[in-house]
This record gives sequence, C-alpha cells and structure tokens, in this order.
Amino acid sequence: MPDAPPAQRSTPQLRRVALSGLLGTAVEFYDFLVYGTVAALVFGDLFFPEADSAVGTIAAFGTFAAGYVARPLGGIVFGHFGDRVGRKSMMLMTMVMMGAGSFLIGLLPTYDVIGVWAPVLLVLLRVVQGIAIGGEWGGATLMVAEHAGERPRGLWTSFTQLGAPLGTLLSTAVVTLVSTLPDEQFRAWGWRVPFLLSLVLLAAGLYIRLKVEESPLFAAERRERGERPQQGTARPPLLEVLRRPRSVLVAACVGIGPFTAQSLLTSFLISYAVDHGYTRSQVLTGVTVASATALVMMPLASMASDRFGRRPVVFTGAALSAATAFPVLALVDSGRPGLLVLACVIGHGIAQSTMYGPLGALLTEMFGTRVRYTGASLGYQTATLLGAGCSPLVASGLLATYDSSTPVALLITGGAAITALTVWLMRETKDDTLGARPPNGAQEVPGRARRRESWAWQR
Repeated sequence: MPDAPPAQRSTPQLRRVALSGLLGTAVEFYDFLVYGTVAALVFGDLFFPEADSAVGTIAAFGTFAAGYVARPLGGIVFGHFGDRVGRKSMMLMTMVMMGAGSFLIGLLPTYDVIGVWAPVLLVLLRVVQGIAIGGEWGGATLMVAEHAGERPRGLWTSFTQLGAPLGTLLSTAVVTLVSTLPDEQFRAWGWRVPFLLSLVLLAAGLYIRLKVEESPLFAAERRERGERPQQGTARPPLLEVLRRPRSVLVAACVGIGPFTAQSLLTSFLISYAVDHGYTRSQVLTGVTVASATALVMMPLASMASDRFGRRPVVFTGAALSAATAFPVLALVDSGRPGLLVLACVIGHGIAQSTMYGPLGALLTEMFGTRVRYTGASLGYQTATLLGAGCSPLVASGLLATYDSSTPVALLITGGAAITALTVWLMRETKDDTLGARPPNGAQEVPGRARRRESWAWQR
C-alpha cells in the first residue's frame, strides 16, 4: 500500500520526528559550539603557546574555521546519500561522527605533551566535526518538513532550528560551570569536561532518532524510481542541483546574515569581551540569557512566517540586525555586565533569531524531493562557511590592526544587508507544495507558471 500523504501522517509520529530534529541538532550544535567557546578561552595558550596573544587567538579561530570549511563537503556527501539511500540513516551517521569527534577532542593531549601534533590533530578532528554537522542539518530539517506536509512547516521546522540556541545554551551552561574552577584547574582538565559529556547527549539523541520513520516523500520518490524503466544511470543529485546553481547561491545569501550574527555574538564575543575586562562568567551569562531568549523568539518568528510569509519575517530580522549592530557593540564596549547581557539579547536573542527561525522552511521549499537534501544542505552550509566560519577569523585579524569594535559591527551589518537584499528580491515560498514534481523531475521551480514576478532564472 502506498505511503500516506504527509498531511495524513499521524501527529504523534510528526511530534516524534520534530523532537528527534530538536534533540539531534542540539547535540550537534552543542559539540560544535563547545569548541568555539573553549577556543575563545584557552585554546590559544594550550595548542598555540609559541604565538603571542593576538596570533594565538587568530590561530584558535583558524581551527574553528576549519570545521566550517568542511561543512559544505559534509552537505554534498551526506546530501548525495540522503537523496539516494534515505534521510534517517544519514541522520544517525552524522550524530555518531559528531559525538565521537567531540569526545576525542576532550582526550587530546596539548602542545606541551606532543608538540606540533596537538594542533594538527585538533584541526583533523574539527574537520570531522564539520563534515558531520554539514550533513546533520539537512537530514533533520527535511525529515520534519517532509513529515509535516501541508501543515505549518515554519512552526514544525522551527523545532530543528531551536537546536542551535538549545545547543548554545547547553554548551555555555556547561562551560560556565567548569569555568568557575580555579584558572589552573580549568586549563589543566576543566576544559575537557564539556567535550567528554558529549557521549551522554549522543546516547539520548540516538535513542530518539532510532524510533522515527523514514520521510514519506522520500519513500514515495524511491518507490517511483524503482517503478520507472531504467534509461541509463541517473544523474547524481549534486549535478542536478548545479544545473541551476543560482538556487543554491540564493539559499547561501539568505543564510549569511543570521550566521554572521550568530558567530560574532557568541563564540567571538566571548573572546572579545574577556579581552576588554569582563570575566568569563559574565560573558557566558550574557550568551546564556540570549540563547534562552532565542528559544522563545524562533518559534514566534516561524509561526509569523507561516501566516505572513518567509520573506517579510526574515527581512524584518535582517533589518533589525543591521540597525542594532553598532548600538549592540557600543553596549558591549561600555564595560557594564548588565549592558553586555542586553547587547546579547538584542543582537542574538531577538534580531538573529528572527532571521534564523524561518530559514529551515524557506530552504526546504526551494528544492524538489529528489535533490532536496543535497540542495538545501549545500546552500545552508555554504552560508555557514561564509557567514560563521570566516567572520571570527576576519574580525580577529581586524581587531589586531584596529583597536575598535567598528569592524565587528560592520561585519554584522554587511551580512544582514546581504540577507535583506536577497529576500527582498526573491519570491514567496510558504504556499508551495513540497511533493510537487517539476517537468524534468529534477529541481523544483514552484510557482513558475503562477507568478511572473519570480526570479529571472525561474522564468
């Protein structure tokens, strides 16, 4: 018997899939962001001790960027097999890779013990983490969107998006706890604890994910492929996507703003604020409060996108991020802990969350079922590389030359402007049907016949 259409799938199964996406993505972001937090605090001294303070920080964020460089590769590899083999199996593989990489970082000897091999192994493990998280988001988000069908996709996919602030909340809370140790103990062994705890989160995430069913849209697509006469070898999903590369470029441009703000107002902000007189606990408190605010703002923004459209909500968040970038950095420069918390809440908890919340639904609606994992993952991970991977490295380099927060504010403003311009020009996607098949069976171009005001390459 054919699979039931997504709209007819049971609500309990959809809830289980949404919980799987939330917990799994939270585990992934916890592992990934623990590195960024600890790197901002001690990795410059532990793994690059022969460099001065500024160079050590740049080197530490260089390894941070290495994880982001690997993410598009993860999106391509896991996207290929996710579109060919299945979403669920790829979700399980990415979670295991991420947890194992994080655990091994917690066991890694420092430069004082094994010399140059310490930073080399650190970079390799960061690449493993990057490949894993590069495939994670696509699988988790598509599973939720494709199970939701015609139900409010913005709201349901926001559970996966909530994995980012929840993972940030967990990582900063754990690092805040261990950072209360005396500095000598924190540098000796305390920094390892958050990485080693990954095994506990990994076990919980795997338990949930093993209980979910495969995507009904993918199951129907695979069955249809099996029933069609074989006419040569099917083109790989990546080549199908690259036949219309502008869709991937649009997806990447939409994501640059939220990822630039996320990276600069979490991991980089910790290093910047500590260097400007704040204590570790004060900065981590600000990031924690901002993440808690994001847990409320993201579902609200996503629900608004279901009602008013993805474009106006994401544009509002981008405009707010650009408008508040300089005031937010001025609050950080004030030296007052209360204003630091307010800066984190405005910049990250509100503005960034409004951009990021509807992103999962928006990107899944840009591609057809056959290539959705590959296309959405590649666009999303390219955005993380450009927005989140490079911005801390660029900001650290600029701060080493200009002792001012202006370059940081300009980076946030520039990323938000790219996002705002892109969503202003693109057409609305919230009413598109995920299961619709384009004439060539490849990449979906919804609304082509309905709307003349769509992108030029969609006409």
